[in-house]
Amino acid sequence: MSRQKKETLRELSDAERGVLQRISRSDREPASHVAHAKGLLAVTAGKTYTEAATVAGRTTGDTVARWVSEFNRQGLAALERKHGGGPARKYGPAECEHILAEVRRQPMPEQDGTATWSLQLLCRALRRAPDGLPAVSEDTIRMVLLEAGFTWQRSRSWCQTGQVVRKRKSGPVTVCDPDAEAKKS
Repeated sequence: MSRQKKETLRELSDAERGVLQRISRSDREPASHVAHAKGLLAVTAGKTYTEAATVAGRTTGDTVARWVSEFNRQGLAALERKHGGGPARKYGPAECEHILAEVRRQPMPEQDGTATWSLQLLCRALRRAPDGLPAVSEDTIRMVLLEAGFTWQRSRSWCQTGQVVRKRKSGPVTVCDPDAEAKKS
């Protein structure tokens, strides 16, 4: 049984109603969005929160009450997916680009102590840099590299997937494989 209604659903505009109806009938939208839209439309049709929860495939009216409250505050943005649990992402796009810039930099044996990057050495270099990331982990670096399309090679180095440097008479040439994305899957 649902608790007492604390908040009623505000009046929907024609555009909002149209979007909710389209989402509620969709088979392409995520199931959570469809359920959310069905629940909100049921409330606008005059059903109680418990009845709307049944229409939306939920067991309790408290869920619909939360949806109504969020929709009143945020509008259609309330339908968007939110963080699903686990630790929040510590590093944003700027930090990820900083990690990738460090990977692309050729290591200097005198300064970095290596001729090729490993995760441990990248981690150490990023932590020591004055503008670096003092708490970055090897796992974070690995995730950023994989998302950017780098792969771990037998030569124990990270290389951009689908790119290789070939020796030619005119000098080294970088060759790109146009099917690299298809081969990753």
